[in-house]
Amino acid sequence: MRAPASLQGRLALILGIGITLLWGVAALSTAQVLQHEIEEVFDSALEETAQRILPLAVINIIGRSATDTVQRVAPLRPHEEYFTYLVRDAQGRVIIRSHGAKVDDFPPYNGMGFDRTDTHRLYSDAAVQGTITITVAEPLSHRKEALHESLTAMVWPILLLLPLSIVGVFAVVRYSLRPLRDLRDALATRGAGDLSPVEGGGLPDEIRPVASTINQLMDKLKRALEAEQSFAADAAHELRTPVAAALAQVQRLRAHNSDARTEAHAADVESALKRLKRLSEKLLQLSRVEAGRMRGESATDVRSVIEMVTSDFRAPEKGTRLTLDLPGTPILSDIDNDALAIMLRNLLDNAIRHGSGGQPIEVWLDEDGALHVRNDCAPIDASQLQELPTRFQRGQTMSDGSGVGLSIVSSIAERVGTRFEVRSPADGRARGFEAVFQIPLRQDA
Repeated sequence: MRAPASLQGRLALILGIGITLLWGVAALSTAQVLQHEIEEVFDSALEETAQRILPLAVINIIGRSATDTVQRVAPLRPHEEYFTYLVRDAQGRVIIRSHGAKVDDFPPYNGMGFDRTDTHRLYSDAAVQGTITITVAEPLSHRKEALHESLTAMVWPILLLLPLSIVGVFAVVRYSLRPLRDLRDALATRGAGDLSPVEGGGLPDEIRPVASTINQLMDKLKRALEAEQSFAADAAHELRTPVAAALAQVQRLRAHNSDARTEAHAADVESALKRLKRLSEKLLQLSRVEAGRMRGESATDVRSVIEMVTSDFRAPEKGTRLTLDLPGTPILSDIDNDALAIMLRNLLDNAIRHGSGGQPIEVWLDEDGALHVRNDCAPIDASQLQELPTRFQRGQTMSDGSGVGLSIVSSIAERVGTRFEVRSPADGRARGFEAVFQIPLRQDA
């Protein structure tokens, strides 16, 4: 038998077995004591019966005329007789016997005291210098019956109390471990980014240090993450101003320069600065995602956010061909609107930069909350495809992407607790790239 995996199950099992064994030992001990006491009580009754009947029998024998007839004592009324007796003379002849006595049940007189046969327990006594003896017999079946009835009366309550005791043990163990279950549930249900301290006030003294250690660990982790996020955000923010200034200077240089060689170098520098600018913006988005709250308290219709973001990319100055297909009914989700917008902007930016020129980018939302972004491109190798959501992975492309966009989307999916997939070729096609982000749905508005 395999032991239960839970502490509650183990304690309940061990205590249940322990109580069962203790009840069993107590019942056996009680049975032995009860049997001994029953023997003593019935032996005393045998002895008392003999000592009370013998003087009366002596008086009766002395006062009557000599006769060879055995006097049989008739009962006053019908009753079940457990004790029977014989009164005999010195020669062993029966003088008086009870009405239910059978001579064959009585062995020859063998002195005063107790005796036992296969069927009876006997006590013998003598008077008038041993010339008159009495033997009182009790069937052993009577004692067995009395012991059986006594044990039955004792065992039945035990059999009823034992399951109740086990249920009580389970209930007490479950109640006692409730603070542990609350701690477990609090840790299991909190979000991936929730590093707030756990409540340990109601925990037992043995478990409170565990909660304290968890809180200390969370505090250290929180400070480490805050330091990392602060560094990324500060670095990206500090880069924006000098990068923008350098980019402006390069563009000014290109505008006032007529040398072809210098123009080519300036174009390369401008391209590198633009990429650095985009990278700093992505790092700011990434730090915001990792520091922000991804789920809200109430649900909103995500279609409005999706339509707003796609409309920005479909602006005339963007020159992007983009199709959008949304369900006719509201799609409710508690995902943070800013996180949803950042996610979609990165997917669209990735599709624009790595898609085939002139081919439209398709965006559609299923009624189950699956958001699809598809662009045309050559098929991507499966091993390379799995690495794309990794930070700073750009794949085999000549575009000037940052390699962070899909990583941001993957980070949002992880923190929201949902699914993000990339496919190539796109579903139902021989080429193309398709990204699928499963928006978590809620029924309440």
